[in-house]
Amino acid sequence: MRQQTSNWAGNYSYSSKRFHEPQSIEEVQELVSGSRRIKVLGSRHSFNSIGDTDEDHLSLAKLDRVIDLDRANGRVTVEGGIRYGELCTFLHENGYALHNLASLPHITIAGACATGTHGSGNGNGNLATAVHAMELVKGNGETIQFTRDQSDAELAGAAIGLGALGVVTKLTLNVLPSFDMTQHVCEGLQLARLDGRIDEVFALGYSVSLFTDWRASAFNQVWLKRLAGAKRGREETDAEELLAGLGASLSRVNLNPVPGSAPLNCSEQCGIPGPWHERLPHFRMNFTPSSGNELQSEYFVARKDVYDALRALDSIREQIAPLLMIAETRTIAADDLWMSPCYDQDSAAFHFTWKPDTAAVRRLLPLMEDKLEPFGVRPHWSKLFEMEPKTVRGRYSKLPDFQALAGKCDPERKFGNEFLESYIY
Repeated sequence: MRQQTSNWAGNYSYSSKRFHEPQSIEEVQELVSGSRRIKVLGSRHSFNSIGDTDEDHLSLAKLDRVIDLDRANGRVTVEGGIRYGELCTFLHENGYALHNLASLPHITIAGACATGTHGSGNGNGNLATAVHAMELVKGNGETIQFTRDQSDAELAGAAIGLGALGVVTKLTLNVLPSFDMTQHVCEGLQLARLDGRIDEVFALGYSVSLFTDWRASAFNQVWLKRLAGAKRGREETDAEELLAGLGASLSRVNLNPVPGSAPLNCSEQCGIPGPWHERLPHFRMNFTPSSGNELQSEYFVARKDVYDALRALDSIREQIAPLLMIAETRTIAADDLWMSPCYDQDSAAFHFTWKPDTAAVRRLLPLMEDKLEPFGVRPHWSKLFEMEPKTVRGRYSKLPDFQALAGKCDPERKFGNEFLESYIY
């Protein structure tokens, strides 16, 4: 079948010889057992070589059904090719929700979970923390199941599998009763004003994002996503009052986080209540980018270090700003997933959306990584980074367990590639 030649952004060209779109799990098993090297392509929203292979690429686009909604236990089971936008519509129509969403709804659930993709919120784990069970096809073509119900705890290793274990054909996710949210945007928050107060700002909502173009030591916008109708205790500080005290002003119109861009495709703001899946993403569910004329990097540090790490980045903002479209700072709750950048620590993430100048961005990244090194920085697995493999491996205490799990599922390393050889093996 027609080969997918490049990733979403166009900055990486794949090396595969063949491209397949199986229509059943049995076809997946046959393809895997008959291949020497094989990898899954999801929405191709990776910016490095983590999803590449020199033999066969496999898409699960035709395996995208909702299989079961378990109302008794609050779980939904889906096929590996389904995207968040499709699942969210189904869940909302049936009175359920996911605990969090990424900025864009068009990414596949299996791919997002496999790479540790996340949303925002002090109390919200990354998207893979919703996984209760999963099925994948191993290197020999047989299926294997992982579940939180097992005592061996291997699901914690498989949920963020980096594509190293096999083809994820089914996922069972924990769901919540559906809920409504509001979203406000405030403008003009000086970085210096956050000294000793940044934890208060991140505690203002269910999900909070700080956006900056680093042209000044300030955040252009603060996006506050809160539960609609949530009662505030008398000791809670009103979000608008706190931010106004820090010099920020409430916007009365919808905004786009990227300066100069129209807000048409952004989720509704100005405090208008709406369902969870229309407020948690920054962009509307029916908006799928036709091209990714951008590059992305993301780095994680412990939440306790977020202000000091921001000051470190601020010291080189004159080098960052010319290449930057927008940067976002978010928080993520700690988890127990072995290869998660948030493993065992409440975290903050610095996400950078770059202009499409790969060479210049790659020259800048080591400088940024050097500034973040004192904070034990971990990179996002599927975005651009230049950290040494040995350094990255050293940040994951459960790596030996993950290597053993990968050996169990794929002893011949059919799902391996240069990226995994460097950063995992």
